[in-house]
Amino acid sequence: MSKAARVLKSTFGLQVAVVAATLGLATGAYYVADSKSAIHEYVFCPLIRSVTDAEEGHRLGIFLMKYGLCPWEFEKPGREKILGVNVLGTRLSSPIGLAAGLDKDGEAIDSLFDTGFSYVEIGSITPEPQPGNPKPRFFRLPRDEAVINRYGFNSSGHFNVLSTLKMRFAKLFYRSENQEANSFRPGKLLGINLGKNKFGDEVEDYVKGVSRLGPYADVLVVNVSSPNTPGLRDLQSEGKLTNLLSTVVQERNAVGKNMVGKVPSVLVKVAPDLTEPEIESIANSAIQAKVDGIIISNTTIQRPTQSLLTTDSNLINQTGGLSGKPLKPLSLKALRTLHKYTKDSNLVLVGCGGVSSGKDVLEFGKAGASIVQLYTAFAYRGPGLPLKIKDELVEELQKEGKTWQEIIGTGN
Repeated sequence: MSKAARVLKSTFGLQVAVVAATLGLATGAYYVADSKSAIHEYVFCPLIRSVTDAEEGHRLGIFLMKYGLCPWEFEKPGREKILGVNVLGTRLSSPIGLAAGLDKDGEAIDSLFDTGFSYVEIGSITPEPQPGNPKPRFFRLPRDEAVINRYGFNSSGHFNVLSTLKMRFAKLFYRSENQEANSFRPGKLLGINLGKNKFGDEVEDYVKGVSRLGPYADVLVVNVSSPNTPGLRDLQSEGKLTNLLSTVVQERNAVGKNMVGKVPSVLVKVAPDLTEPEIESIANSAIQAKVDGIIISNTTIQRPTQSLLTTDSNLINQTGGLSGKPLKPLSLKALRTLHKYTKDSNLVLVGCGGVSSGKDVLEFGKAGASIVQLYTAFAYRGPGLPLKIKDELVEELQKEGKTWQEIIGTGN
């Protein structure tokens, strides 16, 4: 073989190797970028849990999503016909939403939408910055797919979050195909969960949240159900709640007069640790105050029996709110009870607590929820969970020959 032929052969071999390596990297990148790839649930999420404590893992996840270092969902054509729901003045592409608590300061909104949520709720956000409770304050119960937290409304405050939201608005408004919604995405909504400072006024703090953050929200959530702020759950009593919600709605209406897009809806978020008379009084307050809906539920201060919780008892008995799989029976029961007292109203019910599968979502829908939120399962299973749940929900609905819209409340 001549020298020229050898050089040509060597060059060709190098080109083949480069092309093969490039294709391999591209394929790998595509695999990692796809939210349904198993590597997220079975490699990345367990790896993060193995090298961080619960709060460090939480912060790391938000940091990565803040800079777009997360996979996204590749939408499946036609699925909206089955999963779409008309709610809060919008046709949501699916009923799958993210609960507040994950993205407390609104740093990762668009990454969370990219993973497949149709409704993303940030917060809770307090008027003034506050550090929350002392650490440690967030605990994993891995064998139960649950967590206990006593964060205590740690928040960077209204003005820090407002700065983030304004920059996002300036970036997306003029290039968005959906300028009517602050999600800036068709079939999706952005919720902002409002809290009060530890020593804040029980009405004024929420009114400040509406006036400052309302123009950047599609949904405003009045959180009166965190177990980690002293006296907060007292606001669920009928007299106090009616006054609070009526004042919030008045402020929302005033803010709405100067908004470019749609006026934000107002929801109130309540606890699962309520008696039936208490749930009835909350329904009465919501109807009387003319809010748009109720989220049920927040975390629970109850602890299921030892037979239902298998993680170390020292962790189980930590003070704070329990969320994840063990919460589901409580939240589902509370939702069914609430539906009984709201079914003849225009209130939208949002189910939350212990949701981790398409079958769970179907149960909540039949119990009366138009939207179903998750959080803890997403932290355990990773960014592929919204898509997986939607696929499972489609299968369940096809078995029944119905759409999501058709099954809401039919189980009661």
